[in-house]
Amino acid sequence: MTQAPVPSERDRVEADAAARGLEISIVERPAASSLHEAAELLGIDPGEIVKTLVVKRSDGTFLFALVPGGRKISWPKLRAVVGVNKLSLPDAAVALGATGYARGTITPLGSTTAWPVFADVLVTGPRVALGAGEHGLSAYVDADALVAALDATVADITDPE
Repeated sequence: MTQAPVPSERDRVEADAAARGLEISIVERPAASSLHEAAELLGIDPGEIVKTLVVKRSDGTFLFALVPGGRKISWPKLRAVVGVNKLSLPDAAVALGATGYARGTITPLGSTTAWPVFADVLVTGPRVALGAGEHGLSAYVDADALVAALDATVADITDPE
């Protein structure tokens, strides 16, 4: 009996987006050493890059926080929205285990577990770029469509970096 091939991370992203009726465009991009360099390489403003951060709850479950470039999680704000007293960023190995994606490639699309998504109010626009599951790839997507497709909770959860 032959086993079916394991889908690549990119395949998982594309399949999940298609299942949600979400149009994405995945592009190859060179490595960048900063947010500003990445934005320049992609031809967009830094705020149009959306970081997907894996956040661990004290009960061992996780959530995704969608954070626009140039901003960082405001822990008091996020804790208030989630309704918990403690949240943390797990190390890279734990994040990989929770999502199936390496740090720097993480996206809620195609995650091995569909964790709840919390998007900052500034994740808006007709086109944003986020991780596409593999290094060297970015996914362009309409921010409003992404938030809707993920049934994300939208709230003020960030502060400027």
